[in-house]
Amino acid sequence: MPGSAPPLPSARDRTLIPRMNTTLPHPYPGKPPAPPLQKETTAGNYFVSNYPPFSFWKPERTGELHAALQQTPRAGNPLGVYVHIPFCRKRCHFCYFKVYTDKDSAAIRAYLDAMIKELAAYARQPFVGERRPAFVYFGGGTPSYLSVDQLKHLSGEMKKLLPWDAAEEVTFEAEPGTLTDHKLAAIREMGVTRLSLGIENFNDRVLEVNGRAHRSKEILRAYHFARSVAFPQINIDLIAGMLDETWENWRDCVRQTLDLAPDSVTIYEMEIPFNTTIYQRMKSQGTLVAPVADWETKRAWVNYAWDELGRAGYQVASAYTAVKHPHNTRFLYRDLLWAGADLLSIGVASFGHINGVHYQNQHDFDPYLARVQAGQLPVYRALTPTAEERYIREFILQLKLGRVSRDYFHRKFGTDPVKQFAQPLQTLQDWGFAAVEGDQIVINRRGLLQVDRLLHEFFLPEHRHARYA
Repeated sequence: MPGSAPPLPSARDRTLIPRMNTTLPHPYPGKPPAPPLQKETTAGNYFVSNYPPFSFWKPERTGELHAALQQTPRAGNPLGVYVHIPFCRKRCHFCYFKVYTDKDSAAIRAYLDAMIKELAAYARQPFVGERRPAFVYFGGGTPSYLSVDQLKHLSGEMKKLLPWDAAEEVTFEAEPGTLTDHKLAAIREMGVTRLSLGIENFNDRVLEVNGRAHRSKEILRAYHFARSVAFPQINIDLIAGMLDETWENWRDCVRQTLDLAPDSVTIYEMEIPFNTTIYQRMKSQGTLVAPVADWETKRAWVNYAWDELGRAGYQVASAYTAVKHPHNTRFLYRDLLWAGADLLSIGVASFGHINGVHYQNQHDFDPYLARVQAGQLPVYRALTPTAEERYIREFILQLKLGRVSRDYFHRKFGTDPVKQFAQPLQTLQDWGFAAVEGDQIVINRRGLLQVDRLLHEFFLPEHRHARYA
């Protein structure tokens, strides 16, 4: 498939370390050392999910999206659909997504109908062409917060507009405490092929302190229900560095993950963006350092998890994910999106990408509904990246896979990435995080554990020190 992810690195291609530690010997003596790791976790965005940074997307550029909608799709470029369900039982203290905990059934029905109307407006546009979605992603918030009737209404109406019977992957995020056997059966009947369980931690005390709504008993019940319904792939999410998390707790989380034996495991290192409850508490107390594990500890925890999962037969597939069977367990939403696929995103505050134009919808519930109900697309801001920025975007995102093909990028963008990014690549090599091995540019384990901070080396000067979101 054009634009698919390059082969994953073998285990021997990865550098294994017991802990991330700034005192580790440099792999290449005589080369300049990497800048010291920031030890404390402070407020701000760490995770790099797109490029150019979101702060450069502007309301005055939404006309660029409207023009892109009138263009036919680029030959061979897949189409995906993202559906944002912003409802939750509780707001987690570390959450920075647009979520609501106060909406009644009437408000939820109005929102679902608005998304259906929004999708109908897009489905008529030339950019769709003859395409059907290659992948669909239900994210949140908590998609599993919806009732069975609400899920059937939403998915049924969506399929009338853009059928996803040919989709290779349909992902659905779920909070364990919202799942029953009846609801899981309904989710599977929708066509969901990849269920992603937001477990985050197995300890009830840690879950409570971090504002999570579910508890450990609900995790086990939901997981075994999901297995009985026979989802083709079950992923579980963990977070390294939650409030009150310790080494003992983290080891236990890894052990319980191995006991469940999911098809894939995704681990994020805790970040504290400015719109989180944790940051608001920090601000009120006048402190700059978040009350969570420091970066060195978080990276050590992730490294420990990768080692333990590796011993159980899993393979590290990206900076965040390990999979049990790499040839059968894919994540198309990630792989195709990072390779430049079109993403038709619907719902409040959702981010999309159509015919080379980035866009984000209205940030708040009422303005979003008002725009859709008035027959207008609810787009808030947009940006058309330059050719150079598109190259940077795809290259840095795919670096998170651990290895990329020089030939793939040369054919797609016209220049060898070793020449295009000569300076930042040399910097990463000098620091001991990267290597060029024939056609492959490889990021080792030490680099993957801190890849999001390294990617800034590839940013254009005007983006390097700007606020990300």
